[in-house]
Amino acid sequence: MTLIILLAIASGMALSAQAAINGQLGAKVGVIESSLLTFSMGTVITGLLIFFFEPSYDATLLSVPKWQLAGALFGIFYMIVMVAAVPKVGVAIATVATILGQMIMSLIIDTQGWLGNTPIELNYWRIAAMVCIACTLVCIYIANRQIQTELEAPLAIDNITTHLTKETLHVS
Repeated sequence: MTLIILLAIASGMALSAQAAINGQLGAKVGVIESSLLTFSMGTVITGLLIFFFEPSYDATLLSVPKWQLAGALFGIFYMIVMVAAVPKVGVAIATVATILGQMIMSLIIDTQGWLGNTPIELNYWRIAAMVCIACTLVCIYIANRQIQTELEAPLAIDNITTHLTKETLHVS
């Protein structure tokens, strides 16, 4: 069980790196084009993994209940939102906001036993975990605002006031 948790943490780290890379690419070539590249590469690599490593199953994609195929649509929504959000709010806020959304929905799914999952009782520890993630999002948001305010604050140098902005520093 520890290994699967460590792998889940590693996959979360990979998602943050992916968000940063795709955010930069999306700012240059467009949000949807960046998402298309990600899904195209993912399709090719996943196809190869299926061909070489996937064991045979009794069910096929065409024989499962159609609602189970909807997960792919959520992946598209996630990718497009992250590619658009990262350049505007940064990787940390976009990622923690995503994790908070995942936590909220996962607690609802667990508690209600939705989508074929075994119900898991909602308790104070699970609520506390969600509150901690929400507090993390607020702290990162406040820290980002504070840094932005400090960058835009005037500096008094020999009775000359200079504003640090992208234009005066010639930063792109």
